[in-house]
Amino acid sequence: MQKYLTEIRWGFIFTAVMLIWMWVEQLTGLHGRHIAQHATYTNLFAIPAILVYVLALRQKKQRDYSGIMSWKQGTIAGLLITLVVVLLSPAAQWLIHKVITPNYFLNAQVYVVTQDMMTTQQALEYFSLTNYIPQSAIGAAIMGVLTSVIVAFFLRSKG
Repeated sequence: MQKYLTEIRWGFIFTAVMLIWMWVEQLTGLHGRHIAQHATYTNLFAIPAILVYVLALRQKKQRDYSGIMSWKQGTIAGLLITLVVVLLSPAAQWLIHKVITPNYFLNAQVYVVTQDMMTTQQALEYFSLTNYIPQSAIGAAIMGVLTSVIVAFFLRSKG
């Protein structure tokens, strides 16, 4: 367990960064009056998300591997961070939608229905906590695996 503390810590850091990002989105109106732009601006979260993985794997390389880390070691470390993020994602989604931005689902439902993007029933099913919890876990797993593989490639020791 001790040898995985770096990955566990960074999984929690990633989740905290995501919660802060959601709070900023809510404060800037992307979950309310500017919801039409939400789909565009929320993608910018990729920047801090990748940065967290870079910082995490750099720390892992220095602290645990004395500055010499293979692609495989970096990928495994990234996958462990991803596992922590996936395990924390249901609680994070609950916090986001019950505490940080409790009106997001209603605002999103109204927006997509008034824009004829979905029927009322489709919007109610899609923009719900029961849909977002598994969706966020699956998304975190897919993006975490991809990010881990790519960041580990660039941070691996050469030669």
